[in-house]
Amino acid sequence: MRRFVSVLTLSAALSIPALAESTFYGSQGDKAAQVDFAISGSDLVVTLINVADGDVLVPSDVLTAVFFSVDAAPLSLTRTSAVLANGSVVYYDPDGQPAGGVVGGEWAYRSGRSGAPNNLPYGISSTGLGLFGPGDRFPGGDLEPPASPDGLQYGLLSDGDDVNTGNGGVTGSGGLIKNAVTFTLSGLPVDFNLSSIDSVYFLYGTALDEGGFDGHKVPEPASALLVLSGLVLIGRRR
Repeated sequence: MRRFVSVLTLSAALSIPALAESTFYGSQGDKAAQVDFAISGSDLVVTLINVADGDVLVPSDVLTAVFFSVDAAPLSLTRTSAVLANGSVVYYDPDGQPAGGVVGGEWAYRSGRSGAPNNLPYGISSTGLGLFGPGDRFPGGDLEPPASPDGLQYGLLSDGDDVNTGNGGVTGSGGLIKNAVTFTLSGLPVDFNLSSIDSVYFLYGTALDEGGFDGHKVPEPASALLVLSGLVLIGRRR
């Protein structure tokens, strides 16, 4: 006799963990960006990456912001840190590399501000856009005046950028990062699940109309779900 195990029975028997990381990716033309969201205790850890292979030639090729929304109760998060991701380097800043990789004085976080792309309520940016001000900055000294977020400085060059090229707006920016920054925001509620992050928008340049595109969630390799599906399809013989 052939018997198929029900989905409900397996769902109850298997404990499928919440997502450990949620990744969004987007591209348009020769631009491509990625943002990884992870939970560490009560912290939301956000890594923004310019993953494009192309050369950065003009300011509108520089990734400067990411916006996102959450399908859950509004989050009240505190800016904790903004540091260079592993392997990332600052170019075009005559002062060299920031101490300890801290770039918080050049990046800002704010929520609940109207006027953001697609009306997404949460944003992280290295430029003002009329949405972010000095009071929104992460902890850290101002690495390139005027008080940031302002201008192009400390935005993200692409992974494939040739740092020996680019117009004056790029090479004279006062500092750009190749190619990722990790941000920590504290104060997540205990029941927060990364699956509630449902929309992402990547922005380039120093104005809202300079260019950007949506990010799309990258499917997780859900092993437990694969096991569940396999058992449902195969069933079991007596």
